[in-house]
Amino acid sequence: MEKNSKKAALHNLGCKVNAYETEAMQQLLEQAGYEIVPFEPGADVYVINTCSVTNIADRKSRQMLHKAKKLNPDAVVVAAGCYVQTAKERTGLAVEADIILGNNQKKELVSVLQEYEAKRESRRETMAGDGQLPMDELTEQIIDVNHTKEYESLFITRTEEHTRAYIKVQDGCNQFCSYCIIPYARGRARSRQLPDVVQEIRALTENGVREVVLTGIHLSSYGKDQGSSLEELICQVHEIEGIERIRLGSLEPGIVTEEFASSMSRLPKLCPHFHLSLQSGCDTVLKRMNRRYTTEEYLQRCEILRKYFDQPALTTDVIVGFPGETEEEFAQTVDFLNRVNFYETHIFKYSKRKGTRAAQMPGQITEAVKAARSDVLQNLNREKKAAFEKSWIGRDCEVLFEEKLTLESGEYYVGYTKEYIRAVIPADADYENKIISGTLEERLPEGYLRISVNE
Repeated sequence: MEKNSKKAALHNLGCKVNAYETEAMQQLLEQAGYEIVPFEPGADVYVINTCSVTNIADRKSRQMLHKAKKLNPDAVVVAAGCYVQTAKERTGLAVEADIILGNNQKKELVSVLQEYEAKRESRRETMAGDGQLPMDELTEQIIDVNHTKEYESLFITRTEEHTRAYIKVQDGCNQFCSYCIIPYARGRARSRQLPDVVQEIRALTENGVREVVLTGIHLSSYGKDQGSSLEELICQVHEIEGIERIRLGSLEPGIVTEEFASSMSRLPKLCPHFHLSLQSGCDTVLKRMNRRYTTEEYLQRCEILRKYFDQPALTTDVIVGFPGETEEEFAQTVDFLNRVNFYETHIFKYSKRKGTRAAQMPGQITEAVKAARSDVLQNLNREKKAAFEKSWIGRDCEVLFEEKLTLESGEYYVGYTKEYIRAVIPADADYENKIISGTLEERLPEGYLRISVNE
């Protein structure tokens, strides 16, 4: 399409679902003729896809909106996503944003933007008698996302990463963990139609994508509102020609049954890399969090995966300093992480989020204690990660290479094994977007494992 004279810049905050939606909005703008430019001075439109998972995320969202308006005071600033969806007083956003686009409304970006720009142009033509342009009104496109069953249809045909694409297949959550605002920002769990997912992935393969990561706000609930299941979705994606690898986003441990693991282990394209959300290794803390499993139940799910997959990579999330967490409860978490032996643990210090039950709980932990506990788990994570990667040295594997990079010892292509171990190969040939079989060898000083090609 011939470009119009408008330039648009986008900025994403938050999760992989948000990142997917930002890419989809960018492609909607491109189809409408906007020129996509960096998030710098000079854009006519700034789109910020906001996050609201913590109070800190709220603040970062406001800061980016302020930055956009500062970059170009005459630009149209669009505030989209979770922060504006949950904001109690949206009129205050009028200082920083011109358009507010809630969740399930991002597909309307172009039409809302064009309507706003048309109104603005009309006002310019009918300037006030004193020659001053009347102040623009805030345009809101917000629905009550907590009472919709509609899955917002967004679509991408390419991705910035070229090799790997994150595919949003599910939205919303019914869990209501005591620390989480997301069910209020995203609404109830709802799934994307399976044929739409297949169509999108087929389009992506035509642009070189070889690996897809299926993501959602609560991925494990995929299909329950449609009489389907995540297992059925994975099997359908597995049949798509051109896709070589399938990864899964964060899973609730309850989805891992003998039947699920047995079925998935028969799919060679599925990567044995499972991110099972934990949050705490202490049962009393899990209960306060409103997590719906015990540590023993969680451990059983990990053992099931290890039964059906050869040395799978198990990763997780842990929150430290949850309200009321005692030294004994924290020690139980440390002990549990040692029992499970994760490949990688993402550690987060609890951040109070207004509007959640946890924010009102007694026994709020000081930032100093949270930082100290985080340091303990970060050190443990480094040990476990190094041990897992060391256990793979000397083993054969396949690496999908993504890009070239320069290290002190020379130029390499970097990629990932199915277990998401970073590996490199000397750049003596073009390995970009190629899968190479070989043996993992020594660890380079920069942390990558080197692979030698099997003859």
